[in-house]
Amino acid sequence: MLDWLKNINKEYPEFWKTYLSKFDKKSARFVVLSTETSGMNPVKDVILSIGSFAVVDNSIVIGDSFEAVLLQYKFLHDNGLSNEFLVESKMKKLGESEAIKLLIEFIGNSVLVGHHIDFDVEMINATLERLDCGRLKNEALDVDIMHRKLHDINDKQFSLDELCTVYNIPKSDRNSSAEDAYKTALLFLKLKSKLGIK
Repeated sequence: MLDWLKNINKEYPEFWKTYLSKFDKKSARFVVLSTETSGMNPVKDVILSIGSFAVVDNSIVIGDSFEAVLLQYKFLHDNGLSNEFLVESKMKKLGESEAIKLLIEFIGNSVLVGHHIDFDVEMINATLERLDCGRLKNEALDVDIMHRKLHDINDKQFSLDELCTVYNIPKSDRNSSAEDAYKTALLFLKLKSKLGIK
């Protein structure tokens, strides 16, 4: 309840101070984010991969993206899980602290967008806590909530695949955080237009 007391006069890492300084002005950039995790518990589980794309002026900017596999050997070993996908992946492999630092530099003060984005934000916040940082300050938009608002639906949540079907977005057999981020970005552009979000 009094967690904020822990942060009074706390000395943060330099990358976190830089991040905090970016919130003096509002960003016109959106960052569509997707994570793959080892489970659904932000305290016990870890992020395995991150995929994200920037959306600027109603366009997905492929060159403005961030994608990484996080090396979680200790977690995988301690829990008796295979690291086969880490070894085989051709994506950039980074340690957890380096990956989160680069992600924070990438997102800056952008508005975050995702499918059930609150979970991704909580997973990132749990990692930031391990790095002695604060919590993300970015605004966030959820494509599921946007869809439900558009159609006045309050009693059902939709999976990413269900939303892709509704909005005629092709599904692929590949399942990666970058693939999910791209599909989410396409959904976001359609929903943003229908809802009149600037």
